[in-house]
Formats: sequence, C-alpha cells, structure tokens
Amino acid sequence: MNNEIKHHREQLGLSASALGLLLGWSQQRVSAYEVGARTPGLIECRLIVAALNKKKGRGRLSLADVFPE
Repeated sequence: MNNEIKHHREQLGLSASALGLLLGWSQQRVSAYEVGARTPGLIECRLIVAALNKKKGRGRLSLADVFPE
C-alpha cells in the first residue's frame, strides 16, 4: 500500500482521476497503486513524482518523499 501517493495527491487538491489525466492513465490505475493492488516500477514512480511536482509549485517532492523505503 502506498498512502504517500494519496497523501501528496490530496494535499495538492487532486483527485485520483485528475492525477491520472496528468499521467495519461486511468483513475483505476492510480487507485491501484495507492491501495497496493499494483506496484509501480521505477519509471512509473518517477512519472508520478514528476506529475505531482507539476502541480506543487513551490518546493519539490523527491522520489523518497512519495515512495519511502
């Protein structure tokens, strides 16, 4: 389960659908990563962080912020 994706997404006021649109993915795919039904690979992790950072403005999220060990 990755509650950090959901946490950061919600802090930015994004729905799972909106994050999916930024990524070119479905809401279901985003939700599957958030609940742990799917495990993103490194490329997907980087894409998620980049999409969140596009909306973040000030400050940047790192890979470790969204995908802690």
